[in-house]
Amino acid sequence: MPPEDEDSEIGLLRRELETSMARNASLEKENGELRQEVARLRAQISTLKAHNNERKSILWKKLQNSMDSNYTIEATQQKPALFANVSGQSPRQDFSDSAAIKERPTRVPNPPPRPPILTSPVSLKDVREYKVSSAPAPPPPPLPSKSLVGSKAVRRVPEVMELYRSLTRKDAHTENKANPAGLPAVALTRNMIGEIENRSTYISAVKSEVETQAEFINFLIREVESAAHIRISDVEAFVKWLDEQLSLLVDERAVLKHFPQWPERKADTLREAACNYRDLRNLKFEVSSFEDNQKEPLSQAQRKMQELQDRLERSVNNTERTRDSTSKRYRDFQIPWEWMLDTGLIGEMKLSSLRLAKEYMRRITKELQSNECSKEENLMLQGVRFAYRVHQFAGGFDAETIQAFEELKKVGLSPTHKCY
Repeated sequence: MPPEDEDSEIGLLRRELETSMARNASLEKENGELRQEVARLRAQISTLKAHNNERKSILWKKLQNSMDSNYTIEATQQKPALFANVSGQSPRQDFSDSAAIKERPTRVPNPPPRPPILTSPVSLKDVREYKVSSAPAPPPPPLPSKSLVGSKAVRRVPEVMELYRSLTRKDAHTENKANPAGLPAVALTRNMIGEIENRSTYISAVKSEVETQAEFINFLIREVESAAHIRISDVEAFVKWLDEQLSLLVDERAVLKHFPQWPERKADTLREAACNYRDLRNLKFEVSSFEDNQKEPLSQAQRKMQELQDRLERSVNNTERTRDSTSKRYRDFQIPWEWMLDTGLIGEMKLSSLRLAKEYMRRITKELQSNECSKEENLMLQGVRFAYRVHQFAGGFDAETIQAFEELKKVGLSPTHKCY
């Protein structure tokens, strides 16, 4: 073959390779974005599913209580019930049309919880902002950078990154990321409750409450519309109170749809904020209070700590990714949003991961000291990799974590321990 043909063929192959590599890079980027979107949707589905299950449970209980109470009323009114049976009507039909449902007394709502303004350590400026709820919200301060996370509690440890890089150069398999592969997208399902809605007793109860509970619902409307809080914990208490009041209805959705003035967007946003805060706070507590069980096998203990770190990183990343749009919605409805900053709950969650790093490194150190490790286990590299991961996530180590790292480094790099 002439050299010119060879050069042209090589050039053609080179161009095809470059095109394929560019397309592959574009697909990888798109795949990463889709993974992030799936993770966000999965978290949202879990939240909505939990809330829906809770509402269905309350609905069933209220229906059962309504039926029991009406059966009691029928037992005390034997003559009207007997007349209805003689005329050919069934007891169930009599229950659905009974005056007991249509004449249910108007409920007197309990007052909503009020923030402890006089006893809580709140500045005078915050109290004024709370009282004047109609004042426009001030523009938000710029979001702090990640370097501000726990700047007084942690500091960067260059030795962690240096040791991690030196060990990863020795092992060709350490290019695999510590994060597990993404789970398949959860199929979206709709919970149908048509069977309940088709019952005459249910429809009669809804109509009765629309007629008799208008004052009660209008009171709730005013409370939701005027709700303005300066602490996210106050929002959580208010949402708990609101859900308790709405649970007194036979079906919240069916009744409230007859009241077009119901502030649905604000009520849903209040619930969303309270739910997100509660989930993140509980996760932070779970991580901060984690204790390694020395009786468990090493692999099981490692898996537990890695899964906790995975959940922590996903929750923080999801919050940070949607923080701009979410905080804007919260400000529009006078809902606190500063807890989503690195100086609030999100920063505390990052610092809580130091607990996992300490427990992980101490467990690896103990295994290395037992002289039972093998080259295949590669324990030293596993410990350093996890430490590096937490170091980057939290923005550094505190004094105790640095001490645990130094002990791991001392034991793992000693001549008697070659498990890396």
